[in-house]
Amino acid sequence: MKETQTIQTQVKSTATTERISGSEAVVRCLLEEGVKVLYGYPGGAIMPVYDELYKYQDKIHHVLTRHEQGATHAAQGYARISGDVGVAIATSGPGATNLITGIADAQIDSTPMVCITGQVPSHLLGSDAFQETDIVGISTPITKWNHQITEASEIPEVMAKAFYIAKSGRPGPVLIDITKDAQFEEFDFKYEKCNGIRSYKPVPETDFTSLEKAAELINTAKKPLVVWGQGVILGKAEEEFKAVIEKAGIPSAWTILGASAIPTSHPLNVGMVGMHGNYAPNVLTNECDALIAIGMRFDDRVTGNLATYAKQAKIIHFEIDPAEVDKNVKTDVAVLGDAKQSLKELLPLLNANSHHEWHQKFKDLYKIEFEKVIKNDLHPTKEGLTMGEVLKEINKQTKGEAAIVSDVGQHQMIACRYAEFNTTKSNITSGGLGTMGFGLPAAIGAKMAAPEREVISICGDGGYQMTIQELGTICQQKAAVKVVVLNNDFLGMVRQWQQLFFDKRYASTEMTNPDFVAIAKGYHLNAKRVTKREELADAVEEMIASKEPYFLEVCVEKEDNVFPMIPSGASVSDIRLD
Repeated sequence: MKETQTIQTQVKSTATTERISGSEAVVRCLLEEGVKVLYGYPGGAIMPVYDELYKYQDKIHHVLTRHEQGATHAAQGYARISGDVGVAIATSGPGATNLITGIADAQIDSTPMVCITGQVPSHLLGSDAFQETDIVGISTPITKWNHQITEASEIPEVMAKAFYIAKSGRPGPVLIDITKDAQFEEFDFKYEKCNGIRSYKPVPETDFTSLEKAAELINTAKKPLVVWGQGVILGKAEEEFKAVIEKAGIPSAWTILGASAIPTSHPLNVGMVGMHGNYAPNVLTNECDALIAIGMRFDDRVTGNLATYAKQAKIIHFEIDPAEVDKNVKTDVAVLGDAKQSLKELLPLLNANSHHEWHQKFKDLYKIEFEKVIKNDLHPTKEGLTMGEVLKEINKQTKGEAAIVSDVGQHQMIACRYAEFNTTKSNITSGGLGTMGFGLPAAIGAKMAAPEREVISICGDGGYQMTIQELGTICQQKAAVKVVVLNNDFLGMVRQWQQLFFDKRYASTEMTNPDFVAIAKGYHLNAKRVTKREELADAVEEMIASKEPYFLEVCVEKEDNVFPMIPSGASVSDIRLD
């Protein structure tokens, strides 16, 4: 029995059957799923689908990226800011393998994405035909599900299943590989959306007893601490989360993917945890008596040394994916289920509280961090520009309403630490995989999903050049992305580690860069370079005021470091301020 026959639909389709080709069926399936935009790059094995996209271009907009990796990152950015499934499409062989990095990134960061690849005709499978790769085998470890279609009649059922799996429960990427003969083959088409799959339960039922135990631990705690992750945003549980922490009066810290679930200025928001997180929440993780983890997975960059992580605390874990419970940190109470529903049911069980003395500890440690780190980052007295003051100026000009799409490196940590967010789904970055090159194409997808929002791509000079060709996509689409490159002529984060742990042996990290402004202008973008502090405010103001794409290069100090910092393998309480 074929796996696709396990789909169980609750609502029968009333659509009439009509005879169409497999390639047209792919496009019709996308339309049935509400897809308005997809990102990709054509080639021989996917050409029949592109021919149908041409016919349907008034209903679905295809964005030609300049590299297939750019297509996946753009689809990720689209999905992260909209909450919808992002779609990427590519041909077989190198086109398909170029999707792999973005798929892996989406898997570890729980981003809903459907990738469609063409494949050589079915009679050539396994023959090492031109541009044949086993993309199903290659992508199996980094997809939530994948499937190869060799007959056109499979397309509606498999596509329906793909979208259901990608967006249900803990979201993730799905890959569908379609042979060329299946694209040409005609069949009787009818589409039924997938509402359930046998043996796949995307949202576990919440056990009320576990909720009662969690509430008891929270109510009796003297020094509780919440650490929340992207699960709050993916579960659309921002209001429920806010209500819970406000009623219980709990200091709450975030992982980088959880940022923006509540406003930066919220009095219970005590900052970021992790390797370059804020001093207070990191240190006090090892002093709290109850650690309430909500929609986060205890990543190693958050926990540091597991042997010393929160050993004094009762651990309460709210999680949709049972595989994450007890994987890294042993829990005392696990509350499985959707965060929105779990937190809604938890709220009436909680006692109102304030924890004034406990809050004061966070404020006292913040003062130490401000004097040793934050003041120098945001209000520098030295001659060279800092990355932090660029973010401070962006905050001022956007009033915390912009979506910040950061690449990976020092600038990413600075952006996550200092960007101000008033709106959810505003911090878009590569978390678990740490993919350099993510920022620019992801910003394109984000802007296309939310054209009414200011979308600012924050990149370093290293990661920017990994996908710099996507300026061509910005130019062709006229997507009004604002691109900021913080240029220190180094692979800054690697250089920082080399300075601190490898006796300043800067092996292959100093960069000789091109004229970024000239390149941007070559792609018909407005562009400017800032080298002096007195130029910064006017340049950022001009960029934000522009209704068109804009490129801004800011030349910052070459050897600035990002602090605080927890050295790899150290305890979270051994955080360095310099």
